[in-house]
Amino acid sequence: MIFNRKIYNDFLKWKETKKGREALLVEGARRIGKSTIVEEFAKKEYDSYILIDFNDCPKQVIDAFNTKLVNLDDFFAILSYVYNVPLYPRKSIIIFDEVQQFPKARQTIKILVKDGRFDYIETGSLISINENVKDITIPSEETSIKMYPMDFEEFAWAMGKFTICDYIRECFDKKIPLERGLHNEVMFLFKQYMLIGGMPQVVLDYILNTFSFAACDTRKRSIINLYRKDIRKIKGAYKSKVEAVFNQIPAFLSKHEKRIILSTVDNGIHTEDSYEKTFLWLEDSMFVNNCFKCNDPNVGLSLNQDDSAIKCYMGDTGLLFSMAFDENTINSENLYMQIMNDKLSINKGMLYENAIAQLLAARGHKLFFYTHYNEAKHRNDIEVDFILSTTNSKGSKIIPIEVKSGKNYSTGSLDVFQKKYKSRVAQCYLIHPKNLSLKDDGIIAIPPYMTMCL
Repeated sequence: MIFNRKIYNDFLKWKETKKGREALLVEGARRIGKSTIVEEFAKKEYDSYILIDFNDCPKQVIDAFNTKLVNLDDFFAILSYVYNVPLYPRKSIIIFDEVQQFPKARQTIKILVKDGRFDYIETGSLISINENVKDITIPSEETSIKMYPMDFEEFAWAMGKFTICDYIRECFDKKIPLERGLHNEVMFLFKQYMLIGGMPQVVLDYILNTFSFAACDTRKRSIINLYRKDIRKIKGAYKSKVEAVFNQIPAFLSKHEKRIILSTVDNGIHTEDSYEKTFLWLEDSMFVNNCFKCNDPNVGLSLNQDDSAIKCYMGDTGLLFSMAFDENTINSENLYMQIMNDKLSINKGMLYENAIAQLLAARGHKLFFYTHYNEAKHRNDIEVDFILSTTNSKGSKIIPIEVKSGKNYSTGSLDVFQKKYKSRVAQCYLIHPKNLSLKDDGIIAIPPYMTMCL
């Protein structure tokens, strides 16, 4: 089963605008469906294609990269022969799958694109990791695009709900709530998405096994173990530290204050080293979505980034749930159904906030949060989960977002933030499980499935 993915339209745009002048690099974490959707694109949009999987590449092909690039006629003849696929100038595409396994292939893109006969797509995970690029020259003839797990709309399509998101957008634009029955239905769908996640193989297991949470949980654990194996392949001395932080992500996120003070992560290691060697590796791997502290919330959020603290969200919320609970606990206590039926309160906030981070990252937002410490009260009096920047006809503004998992909540932080930075704020949003509503203080409360509209 091939799921509809929004990135397919980005592939079409690349093909139409670049016309062979640049290769396309599709970067993403393991098991998010890169190879599947790229091969589907090649099948539909070209007369022929060759997929070179560098996880299991024939020796003749590796030899061709090492010795035949001086004569591209010979190079293409070998590829065509080995894969038994004819190549047609400007009508064929060659895919370098898992290109991080053979970085030299990525370096050859400059020569191949200049030749101009065929199009090229590279896919891979851990592509940005330093040890995978340190010995090659990164080609400038390369358009890079990041791919993420399925977002909520793609999950809805997979579940056969092809039009519900159009209705959601219509309601968001008009600032009106969904019809009550539909809101309940979409919230049920969102909780499924939150627990299953957006890994295509996991979603497929869920569907093929008559919507079995147990079946998809097994698949999720295999993906988590794959990530751990990738971490253990790190050649630097910080390997054990990366693995320790990765394993502690559920513990970090289950705390009331989810931010991590980097200087306390590992005594004896400088903050700069912690950031560069640990959290940056995790972000480059795309296993996680890092959320950075912003000291002075303004449209130039990156200019006011504070590297002393960070929030580290899992790239996929379904994986986070399986990491947070061991297999026996999930089966014995039937935690999936407890959360689906709103019977479990602990850790639900962790899941909601991680899901919002996942959806915002998939929309291309770099994540920032804001806290303000009140010296007189000896505590934080403002805590805003996410801050986005936006530009429209009225200029550039910021959008503060607070996430609540329960139906009973306060908006104290948002109220204070809105007053403190009134001239900078475009709109304040509260994300919670209830239907859309307009608050007297000007805050718009939206259900989590409307995050895709921000």
